Amino acid sequence: MSTPTPKPVPRPSSLPRPKAAAVTGTTVDHDAEVHRAMAHGRADDEGNVFVITAEGERSVGQYPDAGAEAALEYFAKKYVELVENAAHLRNRLSAGAPGRDVAAAAKALQETLPEANAVGDLKGLSATLDTLISDAKSREAQQSAQAEAAKLAAVEEREELVTEAEALAGRDPEKIQWKQSGARMRELFDLWKEKQRTGPRLPRALDQELWGRFSQARTTFEHKRKEHFAELDKLNSEGKRIKEKIVAEAEGLSGSTDFRHVSSQFKELMNQWKRAPRASRKDDDALWARFRAAQDVFFAARDAENAALDEEYKGNLEVKEALLGRAQALLPITDPAAAKKELRAIQDEWEEAGKVPRADVSRMENGLREVERALTEAEEEAWKRSNPETKARTSGALSQLDDSITELELKLEKARESGNEKAVADAQAALDARRAWRDQLARTAAELN
Repeated sequence: MSTPTPKPVPRPSSLPRPKAAAVTGTTVDHDAEVHRAMAHGRADDEGNVFVITAEGERSVGQYPDAGAEAALEYFAKKYVELVENAAHLRNRLSAGAPGRDVAAAAKALQETLPEANAVGDLKGLSATLDTLISDAKSREAQQSAQAEAAKLAAVEEREELVTEAEALAGRDPEKIQWKQSGARMRELFDLWKEKQRTGPRLPRALDQELWGRFSQARTTFEHKRKEHFAELDKLNSEGKRIKEKIVAEAEGLSGSTDFRHVSSQFKELMNQWKRAPRASRKDDDALWARFRAAQDVFFAARDAENAALDEEYKGNLEVKEALLGRAQALLPITDPAAAKKELRAIQDEWEEAGKVPRADVSRMENGLREVERALTEAEEEAWKRSNPETKARTSGALSQLDDSITELELKLEKARESGNEKAVADAQAALDARRAWRDQLARTAAELN
């Protein structure tokens, strides 16, 4: 086997040293590692370099025009480069690199060692790589489990998005808060895209199934939204047509002076407005402003008219205040006939006095009504006292009670003679009740007479 000869290179003293691994974790002391590596080889005077292994020496190359130590150092540095590569892979694994990638790279590096043109502990480095490969495979299994768990979590998260989207799409269009629900549907879509971009990849069939449901929910929601607002536009148009007609009628009535009749018409127009569908917000606000303006013109004129009349009726109020005082002076009524004669005179003067201001109508009318009711009640009471039928019924009842009392007195006497205390007590109680009843009836008869 011929000895491999390296191409001319700079002398060892001028070669740049490989840098230690930059990743925090395993690092290599370059100079110390070179020194240790040189112990695993030798160089002859001609610059041939050999690595010493358990199987014997193996030629790794030649470094002409240099001393034995320089040649040996050169190939030791080649070994340290391999060590640093292994350290770099360890750091990648510690930093969270995929275990599969690290294992594959470590395996590839290990496979170069039997023929590596380097001087060092190649067997030890191979054992280090065995450990690294084992650790990487363990990490691969762990990462695989984590990835599977992440996929399950991602499926649950997307299932939640799908379920909420389907719930939004399944609501009654009449009960949906379209502004809030539309904003939420957009948020769900943004969340979906974010999870699609940053989350783990799902199995294609499952991903397509979930996306199909989510997409269908969005389509259904959008279809309902368009239908709702199309119907709303239709209703708004109808509401605008009806309310324009109401406003036109109100504006036509605003200048009327038939205040009593037109006030009722405005009330009916207001009821029609309440029953009418809403127009668009802009149209509804504009039409309502016109309707209120027409009302204000009419009712301002009516209020001005009423104010003028109230001023005119102040004199009438003074007259009726005095009449009401005369009527109230009749209370309490002891002589219904005389009170009735006086009240009729007051009522005639009341009618002649005329109207009073609107704010005083109820007070004045209610005051006179109270006196009239008192007179009616006094007349009814007087009639009851003088009614011949009532007197006859009272007299007959008294006679019957007198006969009943006589019988009970005889019954009490017999009970006493018999010595039966219970019979005596019963007869006495019945007699006392009849006597009390007769006394009450006798007072009523006296009042009637």
